[in-house]
Amino acid sequence: MSVRIYKEPGLERPVLIAGWPGIGNIGLLAVDTMRRLLGAEEFGEIEPWEFFYPRRALIRNGELADLEFPSNRFYFARTARYDIVFFIGEEQPTVGRANYAEGRKAYELASMVMDVAEDLNCRRVYTSGAAVAAVHHTSRPRVWAVPNHPSLIDELKGYPNTVLMSDIEERGGQGSITGLNGLLLGVAQERGTEAVCLMGEIPSYLHEIPFPYPKASRSVLEVFGAALGVTFELGGLEAVIDRTEREIERLYQAFPAEVKEQLDRLKDIVPGGRGDSRPITEEDKKRILDEVDRLFKRQSKGEEGA
Repeated sequence: MSVRIYKEPGLERPVLIAGWPGIGNIGLLAVDTMRRLLGAEEFGEIEPWEFFYPRRALIRNGELADLEFPSNRFYFARTARYDIVFFIGEEQPTVGRANYAEGRKAYELASMVMDVAEDLNCRRVYTSGAAVAAVHHTSRPRVWAVPNHPSLIDELKGYPNTVLMSDIEERGGQGSITGLNGLLLGVAQERGTEAVCLMGEIPSYLHEIPFPYPKASRSVLEVFGAALGVTFELGGLEAVIDRTEREIERLYQAFPAEVKEQLDRLKDIVPGGRGDSRPITEEDKKRILDEVDRLFKRQSKGEEGA
């Protein structure tokens, strides 16, 4: 178990941005899009053997040639204000049937990412993921921010379309971040390094969709641009958003009328407060999510039959 560094990038004022798969792949898509747009160069990796099972065995000429593991790679790019180190992981290490990273292996992986950040003198660490929220899919996703130090709060409040998770209505100043996104913030805090998690909103009735939610990734990228002083050309991502929105609307129209009526009330919810309509109750939410789950199962069976 080790970090392999192919070349020393020689960075100035670097920050590290980490991305992993998660709900709607919101954070991963945002971070990987930024990496590609900036033309980042690979310079190292974390060897996977101790963290992951192989994805598949590769056969050549009738015999086993290799085992394919999820990759965990480091990249760097230079910008006018900061040099940026990217860490892109294709999978989060899990224990048993857990959906998100936890346990010793997850802590070790987060620690190894921080080892590289410290060796490169990164002044700050960012992670990114999803915020499951009571919002409608036609709304502009906000970005929930969580810092690991109170000195960062005023800065985060100044970013566009951004709200502190602790300030989200009905959360009572509380919250939690599952998986490596939260764990890396904690490891950075242990080592005295500033860290921030930026999470794009995804409607609660879509958090189990079997495809990315790029509209929220765009919101996250807008905040990264403001934080790092970088402008991104998002034409390619906009095309993906258009296709995804059409697919979501097709699914939405397949909901029973009473479910759509419930969900349309989410349009009345505005940041900082609610509209005039009756709030959606926990019972409402459960009924809606059960219906969404049944819809996906029906569509999955239909696709398999086709």
